[in-house]
Amino acid sequence: MIKFAIGGQLNKMEIKELVEREGGEEFSAVIFSDTEAALKVKTGEFDYYLGACQSGAGGALGMAYGILGRDKCATIAMAGRAPKELQVSDSITRGAKAFGFTADQAAASVSLLVKLLSGK
Repeated sequence: MIKFAIGGQLNKMEIKELVEREGGEEFSAVIFSDTEAALKVKTGEFDYYLGACQSGAGGALGMAYGILGRDKCATIAMAGRAPKELQVSDSITRGAKAFGFTADQAAASVSLLVKLLSGK
């Protein structure tokens, strides 16, 4: 099972529901504060961090940058810019553990992450 810790500033419940719907029994998601979510990933209790904000970076990934390191974080979608499969795949391959996006791109971002992480 792949476990997501949800942080960020916006739409946490929506993101949790998207993970559960898109990922089925292979994925789970729990909502935390930004700090808690990043720490859960750092300790290995959770596999990945997801967060949304207005820009897809600052409020979505601020604490993840500080706790996990910038090299472990990726903004995968911004307002009006959907996530691109090659970019997200490259982020996963390089070891990214935290993914940020804007609230308007939550569905596309979660769907793509679930697809790539499940290998389907």
